[in-house]
Amino acid sequence: MFEFNLEKTQNTARAGTLTTPHGNIPTPIFMPVGTRATVKTLATNDLEDLNAKIILANTYHLYLRPGHKLIKEMGGLHKWMNWTHPILTDSGGFQVFSLAKEKRPIKENAVKAKVKITENGVEFSSHKDGSKHFFSPKSVMEIEHDIGADIIMAFDECADADSSKSYFIDAMKRTHDWAKICKIEHEKLNQNQDIKQALFPIVQGGIHKDLRIESAKFINELNCPGNAIGGLSVGESKE
Repeated sequence: MFEFNLEKTQNTARAGTLTTPHGNIPTPIFMPVGTRATVKTLATNDLEDLNAKIILANTYHLYLRPGHKLIKEMGGLHKWMNWTHPILTDSGGFQVFSLAKEKRPIKENAVKAKVKITENGVEFSSHKDGSKHFFSPKSVMEIEHDIGADIIMAFDECADADSSKSYFIDAMKRTHDWAKICKIEHEKLNQNQDIKQALFPIVQGGIHKDLRIESAKFINELNCPGNAIGGLSVGESKE
């Protein structure tokens, strides 16, 4: 159900079409962000008028509220949003790490989020009420499959830009290990679904070229329908 057709190239630029169960996506594409299953200030018909082809939603926030089980019970995110076109969900990994590193509360009376990273996953406290939760590669795949987006991201560790190179190496290796687990679990879950989903694993490695190359090669060898480039806009300089 997922196919990419390359239609035109010019130097290193590429134009193509990505086919998904909910429609075709011309690439490159601007993807509106609907973090909590809605694009702020816009109704579905506004997005249709804008000719939006795909929307991004956030696994972390949808998991905390309204909850992935309720979304599944209501027929999946497409029905929940009244959106018939493709949807992409990130894994929630970026939010788990970034919200814990906020310098100040997001709003008055907000709870300071905390995280504990292990080889098995991440224990974190909700920024809403401080309740404890655990994300693992397996559980994130279950959550993203319940939500039901067309394209889902693998669970990864998004390290701070000011991390040491040794930590970037550790985070990259965890990301690679988790990507393998995500692929195995995703393929199991995908077999039992009428509408299939595409898993995109994520390249990490910080600002280190050698790690980026190593990670890109590893992620590409997983042979998934697409690959994502992660670890950007996490505090590195514009240069």
